[in-house]
Amino acid sequence: MKNPEKTKKQNHGGLLLRFLRGSKLLFVLSILCSALTTLVDMLNPQIIRGTIDNAIGGKPSGFPAWVNGIVDGMGGFAYIGQHLWIPALAIAGLGLVRVAAQFGTTMLNTRGSEVLVKNMRDTLFSHIEHLPYAWHMKNSTGDIIQRCTTDVDRMRTFVAEQLTAVFRILILITMSLYFMFSMNVGMTLIATAPIPFILAYSVIFRKEMHRGFERCDEQEGKVSGMVQENLTGVRVVRAFANERRERERFEQCNEKYTGMWVHMGHVIGKFFSVQDILCGLQILLVTVFGAVFAVKGQMTAGEYIAFVSYNGMLSFPIRRLGRMLSEMAKAGVSMDRLAYVMNSEPERDRPGAADADMTGDIRFENVRFGYEEGHEIIKGVDFTVPHGTTLGILGSTGSGKSTLMLLLDKLYDIPEGNGRITVGGVDIRDIRTEHLRRNIAMVLQEPYLFSRSIADNIAMAGDHLNMDEVEKAAQAACLTEAIDGFREGFDTFVGERGVTLSGGQKQRTAIARALTQNAPIMIFDDSLSAVDNQTDAKIRASLEERFGTATIIIISHRITTLSRADQVIVLEDGQITERGTPEELKSAGGIYQKIYDIQLGIEEGGATHEG
Repeated sequence: MKNPEKTKKQNHGGLLLRFLRGSKLLFVLSILCSALTTLVDMLNPQIIRGTIDNAIGGKPSGFPAWVNGIVDGMGGFAYIGQHLWIPALAIAGLGLVRVAAQFGTTMLNTRGSEVLVKNMRDTLFSHIEHLPYAWHMKNSTGDIIQRCTTDVDRMRTFVAEQLTAVFRILILITMSLYFMFSMNVGMTLIATAPIPFILAYSVIFRKEMHRGFERCDEQEGKVSGMVQENLTGVRVVRAFANERRERERFEQCNEKYTGMWVHMGHVIGKFFSVQDILCGLQILLVTVFGAVFAVKGQMTAGEYIAFVSYNGMLSFPIRRLGRMLSEMAKAGVSMDRLAYVMNSEPERDRPGAADADMTGDIRFENVRFGYEEGHEIIKGVDFTVPHGTTLGILGSTGSGKSTLMLLLDKLYDIPEGNGRITVGGVDIRDIRTEHLRRNIAMVLQEPYLFSRSIADNIAMAGDHLNMDEVEKAAQAACLTEAIDGFREGFDTFVGERGVTLSGGQKQRTAIARALTQNAPIMIFDDSLSAVDNQTDAKIRASLEERFGTATIIIISHRITTLSRADQVIVLEDGQITERGTPEELKSAGGIYQKIYDIQLGIEEGGATHEG
């Protein structure tokens, strides 16, 4: 899939703050604990310096007055030199403080990261659920899943491990430089001289890493999409003995994905190698020049040891910078991908949209529509379905039959100026979408069943349905006999996408699900194609008995299914070419009559053969 997200500037900061709702305080407390850990790390070298130079060496104190005041209160440096257990105890006490602070950092960080990732998943799922049907048709399911899993986890890792570490690193750098400058300005300038080169080198490489990670993520989405597609269509692959071909396609896609990561490994390896050389050079300069300064008496032994310790603390974030930039590049790509989802506009009702009476006539007024600009599927369709009647729609594949129903259900919007659809005289664009869809029960040709029990699949369309209502819907859909044949009955678990049921059983389960809505408008989009003629007749008779006042629209290629409709329209290339009652059309000399004669001949031939 192409990167449509590149076309829009994303507000990463605002989106991240939205994701951080509920976890910000935890991360703030974690940062404070981390700062306390850093402060303890900073104090230890000063205790060692004072012990070596002042307590043992007897040299004059170079510490600030407030520090000297604390030491004097303990008996002075001379007293401490005679009782070395005091600095040892101080270091041990700071160690306990550090352990407690580190525990707090880890606990709060872990808790915050889990709250963050839960909030991200909940927010993404809710937003995706409300995105237009057209958006889902344009975006690969596998890619969407990857954004909600891999990219979410990557953002969690970045925030929990990298973003919080930034504050600790800033404290480390600030305090290390402060203590280093306070001890020896010349040595500090030597220590900091290589840092601008290291930073510049890291920034340059970050751009290349960002591009590389972006390509890897795109390819991973393709791999995920291919896996999802093949697992969903495994029966088709097996039925056509197409395993080898699909495996080869997957291996080619996966090999390309692997090659991208191998290339990224080379890029990252080259980056870290050069960075390690530069950081090693910086440490070498401090060690050599520090020794020279100490020999010349420009630094004391205690200052030299403390300076080397602080330089190690300074070099740690510099060395860590490479990993951070690498993770930032990954996180930047993931944030782009998540922002694309979150910035996609959800379905919104027109201002002033309200509930309306759905028991009126359905009217299509000169409706024109195309999925792509310049290519119309529906071309000026105009017809009325009086309330309480049954409309049959017949047409070849691609003639626009299903598109009409998608427009009626507002799964696609009719552009302004391309006609309108009304129910009871009210434009459906002025009807609240949720209200409209709750009053339209739609059964598709290829119904989707969830990995739940049959009862759960039937009951999911209604609110708080009891078992009696579920059983009545199943009976009306002629499904009860099939369910009675299952050992678990209504509690029979339906496999993914209804794989454990036959085509006819899936369609009847979907019909039963639609019947539980008791909707005033019912649409059957070729949803009886997988049942036999006898069951078809039973279901239609049951619908007439149970929903005599409902408006029913039936799309079918089977003439017998349309034979009891009040009117039938025939679509050809997005236009109505015939309309009338079934009796009128079967002798009108058009497409309906041709199909009628063909299907009637097949049925009569079958009956003669059986006789």
